[in-house]
Amino acid sequence: MNHASSSFVTPVTARPSACPGLLRIVAALDGGICRVKLPGGVLRSTEARAIAEASEQHAAGVIEVTNRANLQIRGVMAGHEAALIETLVNAGLGPTAGLIDAANYGAAVALDASTAPTASTTTTLLAASAADDVRNLMISPSAGRDPQALFDTRALAAQILALLQSEPRFAALSPKFALLLDGGEQLAMLDHPHDVWLAATAAPEGVRFAFGLAGCPPVARADDRGRNAKPGTPALAAVLPSQVPALVNALLQTFLDLAAPDDTRMRHLLAAHPVEAVLQHTQTYLDFPLNRDPALADWHRAPADASLRLGAHPQRMAGTWQAGGQPPLGRLDAATLRALATIAEDSGDATLHMTPWQSVLLPDIAAHATASVLTGLAALGLACKATQPLARLIACAGSTGCAKSQADTKADALHLAALLPTTVEQVHLSGCPRSCAAAHRAPYTLLAVAPRHYDLYRRDDDHPGFGQCVAHHLTIEQAADALARLARSPFDA
Repeated sequence: MNHASSSFVTPVTARPSACPGLLRIVAALDGGICRVKLPGGVLRSTEARAIAEASEQHAAGVIEVTNRANLQIRGVMAGHEAALIETLVNAGLGPTAGLIDAANYGAAVALDASTAPTASTTTTLLAASAADDVRNLMISPSAGRDPQALFDTRALAAQILALLQSEPRFAALSPKFALLLDGGEQLAMLDHPHDVWLAATAAPEGVRFAFGLAGCPPVARADDRGRNAKPGTPALAAVLPSQVPALVNALLQTFLDLAAPDDTRMRHLLAAHPVEAVLQHTQTYLDFPLNRDPALADWHRAPADASLRLGAHPQRMAGTWQAGGQPPLGRLDAATLRALATIAEDSGDATLHMTPWQSVLLPDIAAHATASVLTGLAALGLACKATQPLARLIACAGSTGCAKSQADTKADALHLAALLPTTVEQVHLSGCPRSCAAAHRAPYTLLAVAPRHYDLYRRDDDHPGFGQCVAHHLTIEQAADALARLARSPFDA
């Protein structure tokens, strides 16, 4: 293929604020954004090198870890979209192999500017885009290896992903429609709301999967004073692990049956339909009963520990460890991604596991190699301790990459890193109210109101959105001082 002579034909009409995808390259101030969805957040070292090369040849060389454990390439150059997509698909980074003929797909996205798309080409592109969009299933980055897990979710996750991509009707789901499959791991993201969540729970007869809609699993209190208690949405029923794929299919079919044209998320459906009616409709797709167990009303999942994404920790299999680090504000360059691939090949299982905290986890490391792996991660600029400032900061693209942003949040976050009190758990810098960088509510949020100026919010369940606004129009220095006071006393502003 002659990349220089090809031009990109947009396969799917871009919608306002449409999510980027493998085919849907969305324009931003710093160029196009191409999002690569990773099954279970897992990236093979060969795929990492393909992404690194593609980002240098066809984009700005900037790669971001997203809050759904995917990767996105920023700064895609005009006229290079087709070549970028073809490279990624040929590397195996598109929807499940077998759904799309790679040769025809590559030809479809690389049409000459004078060539009109045929009906078959359009069908191929639409099918590919739909299959890519629905791959929104989150599992723990340590699935199958976490010592505290109740169930290894990897095989179930593969079945669900195959279902999502192979059922044509699911193409109607929003690219934001998301599912959580939780095996009870200690390293787990439990703060992101999902349209459907499933969580392993121990029962006398064996593991069952409790499920709920439009929210998060309820999480037990971390101590008897109730700190870190997270109510979540209640579990509705529980099913056998073997019944999970059928349940997912039934819930999604029910959503599509009942949803109004403008209902894109499960919360919209529940605003118009009682949950009992939704479950009754779901039952029509199932050959096993959805019994409402009264005991589930008080069910809570054990607390998770996000700090396990950083540093070295033992895995379930004796003698093996995982090691993780946080790239500054979730961003990698091509050279760093290649270096991470080399470390994974030399010391691990040749895979990188992206996490929903925008960090990177390397599994299956021998105990004797953990120190050298951590040294290597630190040398690449990754934070490997939860106490490091850059492990406690989240920032969106900011005004250098997004026209909606009121401030350069990336630069301001780096400035704040030098001033951040050690007692502050996590701060989210958002350039606008859309909160693109964080799907959950951080303990503290700085919402940009002007260049280098922010309103400060404190997480509070009694206030929607970011929480309670406790200060207005702060500089970064003033914000650091206010955060220090709030960390000393939650009642200070």
